[in-house]
Parts: sequence; structure tokens; C-alpha cells
Amino acid sequence: MTLDLYPDTPWTMFAEIALPVPIRRTFTYLIPPELIEAAAVGCRVEVSFRNRQLVGYVVGIQDRPSADEQIDISKIKPIEKVLDTEPLVTDEILELTRWAADYYASFWGELLKSALPAGINTGRVSAKRQLAVRTLGEDLATDEKPLSAAQLRILETIDANGGDILLSDLLALSGSSSSPVRTLQKRGSVEIYERSITRDPLAGSDLPDRDDHSLTSEQSKAVDTITAAMDGGEYRTFLLHGVTGSGKTEVYIRAMRSALAAGRSALMLVPEVGLTPVFAAKLRSVFGRDAAILHSRLSQGERFDEWARIRCGNARVVIGTRLAVFAPLEDIGLIVIDEEHDQSYRAQESPFYNARDIAVKRASDAGAVAILGSATPSIESYYNASIGKYSLIEMSARASGAQLAAAELIDMTQVFRQTGRDVVISPQLMDELSAAQARGDQSMVLLNRRGFSQFVFCRMCGESIKCVNCDITLTYHRTSNKLVCHYCNQERKQGVPDNCPQCGSEYLHFAGGGTEKIEDILKKRFPDLEIVRVDRDTIKRKGDIEAVLGRFARGEIDILVGTQMIAKGHDFPNVTLVGVIGIDIGLGLPDLRAAERTFQLVTQVAGRSGRGAKPGKVLIQTYHPDHYALRYGKSQDYKGFYREELKYRERFSYPPYYVLANISIKSRKQAAALRSAEIIRRSIDVFNDDRQARVLGPAQASLSRLKNEFRYQVILKARTRRELRLLLDQALANAEKKGCDMRSLYVEIDPMNLM
Repeated sequence: MTLDLYPDTPWTMFAEIALPVPIRRTFTYLIPPELIEAAAVGCRVEVSFRNRQLVGYVVGIQDRPSADEQIDISKIKPIEKVLDTEPLVTDEILELTRWAADYYASFWGELLKSALPAGINTGRVSAKRQLAVRTLGEDLATDEKPLSAAQLRILETIDANGGDILLSDLLALSGSSSSPVRTLQKRGSVEIYERSITRDPLAGSDLPDRDDHSLTSEQSKAVDTITAAMDGGEYRTFLLHGVTGSGKTEVYIRAMRSALAAGRSALMLVPEVGLTPVFAAKLRSVFGRDAAILHSRLSQGERFDEWARIRCGNARVVIGTRLAVFAPLEDIGLIVIDEEHDQSYRAQESPFYNARDIAVKRASDAGAVAILGSATPSIESYYNASIGKYSLIEMSARASGAQLAAAELIDMTQVFRQTGRDVVISPQLMDELSAAQARGDQSMVLLNRRGFSQFVFCRMCGESIKCVNCDITLTYHRTSNKLVCHYCNQERKQGVPDNCPQCGSEYLHFAGGGTEKIEDILKKRFPDLEIVRVDRDTIKRKGDIEAVLGRFARGEIDILVGTQMIAKGHDFPNVTLVGVIGIDIGLGLPDLRAAERTFQLVTQVAGRSGRGAKPGKVLIQTYHPDHYALRYGKSQDYKGFYREELKYRERFSYPPYYVLANISIKSRKQAAALRSAEIIRRSIDVFNDDRQARVLGPAQASLSRLKNEFRYQVILKARTRRELRLLLDQALANAEKKGCDMRSLYVEIDPMNLM
């Protein structure tokens, strides 16, 4: 098609726009003549889409519509406004998000939106500016009145601060009002102007002293291997498998230094916001303002300023959670993914993606080195190392020389037989907690479940109190005296009942336990000890986690109770006892990675004990002491667990032997969800006539109703990624033609769970 078909049109250019909507395609818009110079690939634009005004992203510009067939140009909508004077999105991030959208069958526009600072599209965030004052040289107004005492103090304060100071600081330091400053401005002695202010997430934070540690032989070998690869200037991925306390962080920092010394930049990903302040402070102490931070707990202003510093090249080291994988760094030489196994790298809501795998792809595109670090690597990553796709580096000893903590499984079935009752904390764990405190040591107790009671049910009729929006029992929180759904956060409007809502019985039973109950039990048993709980109910504001962990590090807390937030990445030399409660919760889930996650959690939390000069101990309460995840977790035997888990994965056609797609169908109407799920299954069968791929479903999801939506699943398993995507793309196209409601359909490639 050529523009000669439309000789009367004044339009000469067209833009391909990625919109933040759940549609797997871009949209063609006309570029008005007056916007041709302003519109550029990577810019944001405002467009009309289905009677809405949306902010989209220019991903291509051409002199004709992208469709092959003839199009009536008069029906193509124009771009209404170009929002940027220069592209916000770099070519690299455009290509990376395009690849991710294709790889994960996701939505390009939504990925681009998530790559930019929150609030930037709505105008709620921008550069912060404040009034500042600077001197203009000698006072030339000799014929005017002599300077007053206040004016002299003002000038002296400005001079003492380098001749340039924020107005607010000037007034505070000089003890003056703004009036003498304005008078000095009129005399020509000073200038009042607006200055851009950078909002620093670490402002006021205590940074650790930075002393170069002597490396162990294993650390030195790891650093030498990694830096040699960086010097070669070619892409390579290393799996750094080091036991807890082996000093992986020091290896990361040395490798980052090498990257910067070579004139390149470095990116480090951590799985959780709670770990970011610890690592960020370390990196800031090493690299100063060259280090930037990106995560969702920053204020919109802080995140915007850090992103802008990176975009302008004023920060060459970035640390952050999964969203930092899209940081606009130039010339990346190193990408570190710490705790690479962690499921937090996987976005659990659309747009779906795994930041770990995108990071590896980004390193490949940049000719950089990627380091996947973990004491408990994912099965897929270790498998990739075993077949030579990744290079394996192992560190088997703790950097301090300390031995791994001795671990013991406490059989709770035996405890029940001995005590005749259901206890939350076993007598043995209680005794060990007492002994640790008598020695002056600290302890940690983990239960990966918050709240006081997990559910409330009636002993007379058996009914439990459920969420009105979800097919889930409500959790009782005693501190707030509320029943809360941990999936949609809905609180029971009628409060906590005294009688059964179903039959009126007074025999309501509060069953199960969470971190709140553990805290309560321990405070009653040890009233003189400082016991603090760490979970999403207590860690709500910026700085909360740093404050608690700082107190624990200083020895101001005796026992730290928490969820998995306390399980990894922390180094407390005085902790000699770790208790693990309710570890069987994970093993009971109908999920392919249940055993893997349980093993990882046990190993990670066990690694918090005995990291200093004193030996450590780990007590793990379980009703399944013979399960291989716990047997190998007890001894921190990763390779033994890996071999056992591979047998299970191969038997049931799971990764790494098969690739998976989880197709979820959600609707407020159960019949509609089931109908779409059945259309999807029939469409898959049409193109899977040779039965090369395995198909499960449609079936109700394990969590059959969430947030007032009924949920069905179809699971697709294939030997190769190419086979999976070909079949999936054909089936989705056919399902849309057959009337499937595509708005209710969500596709997860390489799902972390099948719940």
C-alpha cells in the first residue's frame, strides 16, 4: 500500500502506539503535521481510545499504516498531544519490554507503564523545586544605608555554605525572617532563584563503615572468574551457589567495582523491599551517590528522582526490587540477581513477568555478565548450570569460618502424644529459647502466616466464617479485633461475632495460629524479654523494617518473631537459635513447587543462626518429619534435594523437563467463566491433534473464587517453548473467534504456582 492511494490527505506520518490495556497488539494513530517534529519513538502521547483518554507510548513511526490491507485513513484517529520534549523510554527498554511482552504473552503497553515511575502519567509527580539564595559578589550599593545586623548574618551564613544555600536552610541557620533576604535581593547583593531538589531515599540514614574484608579463597576464586568474564566483554551467566553466610554480597560488590572501573554500569536486584535498605546502605557506603534505589515503597517523588538520576547518567549503580529490571541504565556491564530463586521476582498480577529471566535476557543483549546468587537455587537454574547453559560457581563454607547451624526436626505428632494437647510451640523449643536468653543470646522464630487465628468455625454446625468476596476463611487479628481476608483485604463489616452467624451457637472456635499468636504466647512466657513481631501488619510505613532490624542488630530485641520477611539476607552474629513453626503449611498446598519452596524457606531461615563466633541451633516443628524437603533442609543438603525433586518433576511433566502455561479465566458469573474455559480447551484440542502437548482442565482453581470472581484454569504442558507458544497463539486466536471473552482471560508463561 502507498500513500498515493490517498492523494488528498494532509497526513504524512503514522505512529504505532503501545497502550496500557490488556490487548496483545499495538495501535496505529495519525501524527498531525504540527506534532511530527515532537513525536519520537520512546515518547508518551495522549490519545483517544474507545471513548477514553489514555497515555500511550510511541514504539514506531512510519510513512504508512502498519496493516497490509488498504485502510481508510479518515477513520484513523490522530495523536492529540505529545507529552515529552525528548523520549522518556530508551531504545533498550523499548526492545526489552517488547521481548518480555512476547515471551510472556503479556501486554507491551502495560509493561512500559510499569517501567516508568508511578504517577508520571497523571502529572502527580515531577521534579521538586525549592527557593535558594546565592551571593552576587560585593555589595555595590555604597550610597544606600549600611547593612543591618540581620543582613550581615544572612551574608555570613551564605558565605559559610559556599555562597549558595536553600532559603529554608538559610532562615533556619541565621535565625532571620525572609524580609532582610528580600532587601538584599533589591540591593543586588543576592539572587533568589528556584533550584531542583533531589529527594534522596537514604537521606538521614546511618551508612555502615566500609572496610574492605579479606576474601576467602572461595570468594577470591569467584571474583576472579567473574571479572575475567567481564574483561572479555561477552555475555555470560554465572550461578553463584553459596551456602548461607558464604559471603556472596562481598563477591557482588567486588564485581560491581570491576564493572565501574571498566566504565560500565551495574544493576542489582533483590526480591523484597525489606532487603533493599540493607543492601542499599552497603552500596551507598561503597559507591556514594553513584548508587540509586528503586522499589515500590519509595514515595512517588523519591522514585521519580532516582529514576531521573539514572536516566541522566548520574547514577551508575542501581539496586532495587523486580521493577528495577527496567531501570534506564546505559552500558550495563553486570547484573546481579540475589536470592534468584525467590518467587517475589515473579509479578503475580498482569502484566505477568519474571524479573530474573528478563535480567538474564538484558545481560545477553548488553554483552554483560549476569550473576544468579542463592543458597537454594531454583530447580530450573541449577538444571541450566548442569547442562552448561549457565556457569556454576560454588562456595561451600561460611566466610567467617563458622559452621552451619545444627538442625533438628521436632515431630509434633510425638509432642501431641506426650502432652495430650495441641500446642503451638513445643516444650523443646520453649526450653531452648529459655537457654538462649540465659546465655545472653538472641533468637528468631518464624511462622510464615500472619494473624492470631487462621479461621473461626462453629463447633455445633461446622460452618466457618468466610469472606463475602472470596472462597476463603477469614483470619482473626486480635490486636485490631477484626476478621480479615488475606486475599482481598476485606474486613467483616459486622465485626467479630459472639455467636455463630449460621446457627446462633455460642460455641465458636478460633483455630490455627499466626505470628500474632506466637508473639502473644512468648510474651506471656517471657514477660521480661523484648519480643517484637515483623510481618505486613507491623511493617507498614517507610523505615519500619530498618528500625526494627536496627534494634535487633544492636541487641535491643531478645526474640524476633516474623514471617519470611526475617528469613533471608540478614546477618545477626548474636543469633544462636532459630525456631521454625508451621512449616507443613507449604507442603500441603496443591502446587508443583510446594516442596521446593519449603526446602528453600527452611534452609534460608536456618542460615540466620550461628553466623558469629557462637555455634547455632535450628529447631523445625513438623508433622511430616520424613518428607524429603525437610530431611534435606535440615542438613542444608541442596544437591540431595535437587536429585529427589528432579524425579518428581520428570514423573509429572513439570519444569525443567516441560514448559508450562497457566490459562486463568475469571468472571463474576460462574457460568461465563466456565464457558470461556471450555472454549479455550476445545481450541487447544483443535491444534493439538497429535497430542504432543499435555492439557489439564478446564477445572476450578484451588482458590475457586477471589475478589468476587469465579476462577477456572487450563494448564498447558509442552516439551519445547516453541511448541508451547505456537499452540497457545493458535488456540487464543481461535477462542476469540469462537466467542471467548478475552477480557476475562489471563495467560501465565512459566508460572511460579498453579493456585
